[in-house]
Amino acid sequence: MRALKLLALLPFAALLGGCDFVVLAPAGDIAAQQRDLVVISTVLMLIIVLPVMALTVLFAWRYRQSNTEAAYEPEWDHSTQLELVIWSAPLLIIICLGALTWMGTHLLDPYRSLGRIAADKPIERKDSALDVQVIALDWKWLFIYPQYGVAAVNELAAPIDRPIRFRITASSVMNSFYIPALAGQIYAMPGMETKLHAVSNKEGTFRGFSANYSGAGFSGMHFDFKSLSASEFDKWVAAAKASKDMLGRSDYLQLERPSENVPVRLYGTVDRDLYKAILNMCVEPGKMCMSEMMAIDAKGGLGREGVNNTLPLTYDKYARRGAPLGSEPTFVAGICSIDELKDTPLREVTAPLDLTPLRGVGLRRPPFSPAFSPAHPSSTSLLLSGQRSKSES
Repeated sequence: MRALKLLALLPFAALLGGCDFVVLAPAGDIAAQQRDLVVISTVLMLIIVLPVMALTVLFAWRYRQSNTEAAYEPEWDHSTQLELVIWSAPLLIIICLGALTWMGTHLLDPYRSLGRIAADKPIERKDSALDVQVIALDWKWLFIYPQYGVAAVNELAAPIDRPIRFRITASSVMNSFYIPALAGQIYAMPGMETKLHAVSNKEGTFRGFSANYSGAGFSGMHFDFKSLSASEFDKWVAAAKASKDMLGRSDYLQLERPSENVPVRLYGTVDRDLYKAILNMCVEPGKMCMSEMMAIDAKGGLGREGVNNTLPLTYDKYARRGAPLGSEPTFVAGICSIDELKDTPLREVTAPLDLTPLRGVGLRRPPFSPAFSPAHPSSTSLLLSGQRSKSES
């Protein structure tokens, strides 16, 4: 009978065998560090969880009603040794978890540039980052490579051992950009930009997807991340440049419309200011960009004359915007052209290139001198020498 029960569990074991534990076996150094953080935290917590579970079973068995040999002490109420164990072990674990959390929060900051390619390979000044502009659309992903002037829909490619700098935004609702083999997830929001730094250390094709529900086509909002060698990546870029498709502002407005299960598509030419217009929500011709509107508001606004600074809405990707019984839908007209708008400055946390451990506070030790020696005044007296005495004041 027991053998039959074990045989009944075999199908479930086979199902588990088909799982891809990519989070525990990533292809990138950032994801590997996040994996280590999860494993170490789990092990530290199991130091408490496993003994508690084992002692629960032990106490239930040892002090069962039928065991007459167990000591019965109804008057017992305190043990200093037990109190030390019960409180010191969790306290030490919390201290360790707090230290891990503090270090991981800073070292794995997605806005922080990479300090290394791999555990045994520090980054060098010659290792230039690959810039990728990511736009979450309904329901597809658009990747723009400004350094190469190409773009791709639902396909992302990058060379191994080269830092990748993602600049992420969205066109409508909030999404979450996530490649488990590369790095942790980060949100994509319209009118806002988030950043992510990562690197891939292993060749292969990995799955990327949206980890935040965004509507009817959410289930098909996934893409392939191709981690390629340097030569294969050059071939991929050449294939993208060979595409006759162009991605201008009018082409983007067509691509932005909601669609599901969109196939991979490459663009050989991309408008250099397209991402800036998407981020500032002013791809439509004549529409005022958010950065321009905020700059005007910071100067006090356009005043009463700005009430009529509107244009009729000629494009609507949903064809449902605006009140059907009210006035015709409009938008605020732009004053500056997209070329006149300044790019948002990159606010990155730069990782140090010198990985030599810091010692002390990094200050030179002041020379020792007697505290009240007139020939050699102390550092304290030097600090106070600039202050006037009471008689002088």
